[in-house]
Amino acid sequence: MDRDVSTLPPGLAGDPYRAHVRAWLAAHVPEGFLADQPGFRAPDLAACRDWEAAMHRGGLAGITWPTEYGGHGLSLREHLIANQEIGRRALPESVNSLGKELAGPIILAIGTEEQKRRYLPPLLQMREIWCQGFSEPNAGSDLAGLRTRATRDGSAWRVNGRKIWTSGAPNAQRCLLLARTGAVEDRHRGLALFAMRMDAPGVTVRPLRQMDGREHFAEVFMDDVVIDAEDALGAPDQGWSAAVRVLAIERATNRMYRAWRFENELNHLVRACRADATLARLLDGGAYHRRLAETVVDIEIVKAHVEPVVDSLLAGESIGDRGSLMKLHWSEAHQRFAALALELLEQAPPGAGPEVQAARARFQRIYLSARAETIYAGTTEIQLGIIGDRILKLPRESAKGGR
Repeated sequence: MDRDVSTLPPGLAGDPYRAHVRAWLAAHVPEGFLADQPGFRAPDLAACRDWEAAMHRGGLAGITWPTEYGGHGLSLREHLIANQEIGRRALPESVNSLGKELAGPIILAIGTEEQKRRYLPPLLQMREIWCQGFSEPNAGSDLAGLRTRATRDGSAWRVNGRKIWTSGAPNAQRCLLLARTGAVEDRHRGLALFAMRMDAPGVTVRPLRQMDGREHFAEVFMDDVVIDAEDALGAPDQGWSAAVRVLAIERATNRMYRAWRFENELNHLVRACRADATLARLLDGGAYHRRLAETVVDIEIVKAHVEPVVDSLLAGESIGDRGSLMKLHWSEAHQRFAALALELLEQAPPGAGPEVQAARARFQRIYLSARAETIYAGTTEIQLGIIGDRILKLPRESAKGGR
């Protein structure tokens, strides 16, 4: 039986809390779930939902959320510790990360008391999966150019438009939808957020097959979709500020486990190469020594970003645009590492052992999915622009290319 986090002593933190997380994971990770083990079997949606619901019951999801909304009322420090321990294991990615890491924090920030009680417990209990309806065919990185329109219909809203690259939409029950209530020329003004039901009449989901064979993304069409007033999040003109808050969260504090998962991947690569004589000799060569050492530096840089962010947030400070530094470095470093891993593993001789074969399959998946990492949550170009404009305060180029 899963241990209820409410049985833990109040204020549990630091090493005792880490010991609890490690013990819980050791006792509850399902067989075949770890991608760095020879017996790995990719879990289906039902298995992932069951696992994430168990993690919530065990205290490893909704860690910082108030208990009255299904959370566990702990601090961001415990959230970081749990993420470190989760990252050290090659567990599947969350199928409800957009709900837990984007929709949930926004609802906590701008939702009504009734909305918090209605949306948040089902989200953590995995009874509702959320997707994010932001990007459009002509408004990807430039969200202020979106054209999906929400118009008043009595006390409700009527929505028409189209979203694309909507992560998680094929399996979602709710969508964190950003729509325009004013004119397109208003740009940042007149944008509103909604908790749209994906089974509402007029919603059409068309999955997009990715190059790795998955259908995680989708186009979402809205044709006269009626959204009740109770599903509008915040004021009609609050959508842009809330969206900016979402993206700051996404770039800096979400998926804190990334650095430690990155480290797990590196350790898996080295272990698999050591299991094969040909690959072991390559590891001992100077060129790969240098490149693997560079990967270690990349990982430590990502780790070194996370903890100061946690300290700042605990001190009540704003992280502001610093999230772009983390997002830019992690995404580009991880792409470099994925290419290096495949380069090494593809040099294994025919008939290489099962550990090499399992690693090659894992890193093929990682390589393909990593191609999107410099695009989603803001492209590399967008991050460089933010760093140049808002952190370095560099002058912008004029329309004619001058300064």
